[in-house]
Amino acid sequence: MKMPVLFVSHGAPTLSLEPGETGAAWQQLGARLPKPSAILVISAHWETLIPTVSCTAKPETIHDFSGFPEELYKLKYPASGAPQMAKAVALALQQTDIPMQLDDTRGLDHGAWVPLSFLYPNADIPVAQLSIQPDKDPVWHIALGRALRTLRQQGVLIIGSGSISHNLHAIFKHPQGEPAPEWVAEFCDWVAAKIKAGDLEALSAYRTLAPHAVQNHPTDEHLLPLFVALGAADKIDSAVHFNRVMTYGMLAMDAWLFDPV
Repeated sequence: MKMPVLFVSHGAPTLSLEPGETGAAWQQLGARLPKPSAILVISAHWETLIPTVSCTAKPETIHDFSGFPEELYKLKYPASGAPQMAKAVALALQQTDIPMQLDDTRGLDHGAWVPLSFLYPNADIPVAQLSIQPDKDPVWHIALGRALRTLRQQGVLIIGSGSISHNLHAIFKHPQGEPAPEWVAEFCDWVAAKIKAGDLEALSAYRTLAPHAVQNHPTDEHLLPLFVALGAADKIDSAVHFNRVMTYGMLAMDAWLFDPV
């Protein structure tokens, strides 16, 4: 079965301990998705100069954060790696002349294991990660996603994991209990409208076209996984938009399912 494509805003690592509406939404989605043969996660938390695919057989759970409750560092996501799928990713990229490399030591960062622990809590599906290139633009990442489309025919679920809004400095200053500022909502609404319209051209130029783009994303890395997902999808205007909630007052947790089956 050809698998859909998913983008999730993965939020803070503490979501694992306080899942709220987002954890429930991920659990419900995982229960209704067809079971993939393997999962490829493009996480905002793995940045390299060229696309790099993890191919370790037993990826460790990476706790790539500090200053959080001790119990968070005890959490594990013991899924096996997907070295064969990683080779298929490498071949797909090579066939489209995209430079790449393999990494046999990389584990699963929290952009991968936090959502996967709710989507597939049994950790019984092989997982690999693909890095993003923060010095490349959205158009580059859309092309990267397009190169991965053939994997979906092999039962691979492609997940972009980032965030629709990601200004940590503003989040730390935001008064607890206050609603999200208009500049967050307006940006999120703009992204949603362009996805619904299938307007890849506008989305790829979001830094100049979207309202409050720089305020929501001082740097690109947390939105780049969305562009990989957009490229991997066949049709973006039929995407299912779900989990439109805010955490920490202004961290948008929007998610999209592309090419739902």
